[in-house]
Amino acid sequence: MPNQNNPPHQAQIVYFSHGGGPLPILGDASHQAMVKFMEQLPSRLRRPDAILVISAHWEESTATLLSGPAPPMFYDYYGFPEEAYGINYPAPGNPELAGRIASLLMKNNIPARLDPQRGFDHGLFIPLKMMYPQADIPALQLSLLRGLNPAAHIALGQALRELLQENILVIGSGFSFHNMKEFFRPGREASDPANDAFQDWLIEVCTGPLSQAEREQLLIDWEKAPSARYCHLREEHLLPLHVCLAMADKPASTIFDDSILDKRAVAFLW
Repeated sequence: MPNQNNPPHQAQIVYFSHGGGPLPILGDASHQAMVKFMEQLPSRLRRPDAILVISAHWEESTATLLSGPAPPMFYDYYGFPEEAYGINYPAPGNPELAGRIASLLMKNNIPARLDPQRGFDHGLFIPLKMMYPQADIPALQLSLLRGLNPAAHIALGQALRELLQENILVIGSGFSFHNMKEFFRPGREASDPANDAFQDWLIEVCTGPLSQAEREQLLIDWEKAPSARYCHLREEHLLPLHVCLAMADKPASTIFDDSILDKRAVAFLW
């Protein structure tokens, strides 16, 4: 059933873990739970008119929107089998929405620009290929801000709240655990109390009985959370969550709490 928490024509917002490069598409066994989740997620959502993805794999000094009418593929990974570079996701872009979002950001004193040349990176095309394989919903991306300041990404989300009245799907495409060495460490299948502590903290911040101001401040101060820097040596995979939570302006529901690459990861829906 579609999500009933949002009335018709109101944005739906999701933060999830996009997996390890193209591995979900290539049949990797450690992505089975994630693939099942991605394939079933649209049944929990209304069909959107457009999809806006905040990808962990795009950083710019100025908030930048992908504005081409037919974005090409941008294979921003390396060392995978040849078939990983033949994955195609020919969804149309949405130049009109990109322009409106750029204007909205600038109205809120956040410098913004359009990039008509860049293509879809794997933070978009891997999950959307599982969710909407027909590639018939217009899609675009919004960059993170270079320097990775958490307060700046909370402000970015706040500036997007005017979009809440539109039938769009906003996706924060990151990974709630992103320690590359731990992903491939021998014996990684064992329990990981440090990761559990951080994932539990994220669930409490996003879904618990807190005010919006408290949630936002906790995410600004995320480095104080249990095992924060163990889970995120660099925070680019966490910051899409900051944008989503600030934009939503309400508590989330936990919609995924399972293993990806043998590490616990979570996803949220507003």
